[in-house]
Amino acid sequence: MPYVEILSSADAAAAAKQALVRAMTDAITGAFNVPPTAVTVFFLPVAPENYGYRGALGEAGDGPRVFIKIHAYQRPAGPRRAVALPISQAASTCFGTPLKHVSIYFLERAFDEVVHDGHLVCDGPAPVL
Repeated sequence: MPYVEILSSADAAAAAKQALVRAMTDAITGAFNVPPTAVTVFFLPVAPENYGYRGALGEAGDGPRVFIKIHAYQRPAGPRRAVALPISQAASTCFGTPLKHVSIYFLERAFDEVVHDGHLVCDGPAPVL
């Protein structure tokens, strides 16, 4: 934890995705004080026919939209603020879309809402935040 889901109706080259994964990992490890081994990134492509915007299927014509969900333990606003711009910029570059089309949602959880190794996190040693 944290893990990241990236949804986009546009695909990107492997090198662009690698650069985005590196930028995300660097931003998250720096702001959240976790090792790189704690960060996992999933790309979830969405075909244009499986995406709707403004009441219509497919792209609106002004570039793909990118939605990023960051699942992590609860943190103050400061660390979230610290990762927002670098991750948004890296995603914008990766998918070739304007920054205004990149949205990040922080889906944070308490230790009693996460299971690792079959056990609630709250039942073991407290993770380092």
